[in-house]
Amino acid sequence: MKITVIGTGYVGLVSGTCLADVGNDVLCLDVDPAKIKILEDGGIPIFEPGLQDMVKRNVAAGRLHFTTDVERAAHFGTVQFIAVGTPPDEDGSADMKYVTAAARNIGKYMTDYKVVVDKSTVPVGTADAVRAAITDELQKRGVNTPFSVVSNPEFLKEGAAIEDFMKPDRIIVGCDDEQAAHNMRALYAPFQRNHDRMILMDIRSAELTKYAANAMLATRISFMNELANLAEKLGADIEHVRRGIGSDPRIGYDFLYAGAGYGGSCFPKDVKALIKTAAVDGSIHLKVLNAVEEANDLQKHVLGNKIKARFGTDLTGKHFALWGLAFKANTDDMREATSREVIKDLIAAGATVTAYDPVAGNEARHCFPDEPRLSYASNQNAALDNADALVIVTEWKEFRSPDFDNIKAKLKAPIIFDGRNLYDPKTVRGLGFEYLAIGR
Repeated sequence: MKITVIGTGYVGLVSGTCLADVGNDVLCLDVDPAKIKILEDGGIPIFEPGLQDMVKRNVAAGRLHFTTDVERAAHFGTVQFIAVGTPPDEDGSADMKYVTAAARNIGKYMTDYKVVVDKSTVPVGTADAVRAAITDELQKRGVNTPFSVVSNPEFLKEGAAIEDFMKPDRIIVGCDDEQAAHNMRALYAPFQRNHDRMILMDIRSAELTKYAANAMLATRISFMNELANLAEKLGADIEHVRRGIGSDPRIGYDFLYAGAGYGGSCFPKDVKALIKTAAVDGSIHLKVLNAVEEANDLQKHVLGNKIKARFGTDLTGKHFALWGLAFKANTDDMREATSREVIKDLIAAGATVTAYDPVAGNEARHCFPDEPRLSYASNQNAALDNADALVIVTEWKEFRSPDFDNIKAKLKAPIIFDGRNLYDPKTVRGLGFEYLAIGR
């Protein structure tokens, strides 16, 4: 099958590469020449484990191609994936200008039947807007070329995106005609040989399913974070509570880890967009999701508050080692990352910070340009030099079993603030550390 993927960001590049890996002929379009140049030179513009090798393999096999030529891309694929960004607008709603532009370009140049697939996370009703934009361009040309519009939201976890695409839990497809459904079944057949994972539904339900999934996961995280704060006050251990409630099969263990707040490109944006969608005409106020967002915003300052409670509100002259900058492990994504708020809190109180992250250092430099109070270490041990305490913000595997003797020797005082509950409190405190975690 010939496939065009519009957008070579996280969703587009992963989707296009995985589709090529099962034998499809895929052309990835991006209007940013710099991104295409990186891809053509054998690099990738994002960090995702295993992706670069997969891209190289499929380019070498002649199945994966890159272009900035909009007209070529519109002609190329029978299936046209729209995988462009939908950043939050000033009011929290999703900005649809890139999706609309992609749809218009398809309508402007298409000459035969196309299945246009909304892969980006988009508000309910976007398929109607995409259909209207394509129809408008076709009418301008005086042609009536047939096409279908499909909603096929992505469910990729950063850091595990390839496995999520190649071995999906479910494939959500929203469509309203049989020809489009047939094409989507053929497209995804290689990914569901074991059993049928495709769930067909109407388009609006498919669009809402994506938002509902992310909102549910965000809700679980905020609930556990609030419970952790309560556990701390009551003298309970949130890890014991997590195991106790997670053993109930109606609840399960996933997304029950307390921490310093969620971030990234999906949960914060999608919760805001769903709240905004509901409030468009003022008829529905999503009380639960508003509380989820508020709780998460507060949770991002828990580490900063703990540090100031321990050292005082004026941190002038204090220096902290910070492990982890990305919003989660196995990515360089710092969008809405908790580390940004922790660093701001510490610097605002007068402290200096040396940070280390295995892959997000360059991204952090873009987030904090020309910040003299923030420096970067080349490894986790170097970050500890002359620090008054260690602050852990991201749950990278290399932080899970560190050399505690080395940490103790390097720090001015043996103090660890753990925003991800990586260690057993009894063990770490037994080694002579003052250990301040979340809900423990």
